[in-house]
Amino acid sequence: MYEVIIALITGAVVGIVFSAIKLPLPAPPVLSGIIGILGIYLGGMAYQNVLERFFS
Repeated sequence: MYEVIIALITGAVVGIVFSAIKLPLPAPPVLSGIIGILGIYLGGMAYQNVLERFFS
């Protein structure tokens, strides 16, 4: 479970960074990778929400 939580946190950070520099999302094939992808997606959404909330 620890690995899944770390993957989610890391994925969220990567999602924010990838969204900020407009890169496509990476997609590893294992469960922790899938959770990481979810984190990337959520990070990208969080980045967009922050931009909308503070800069518009």
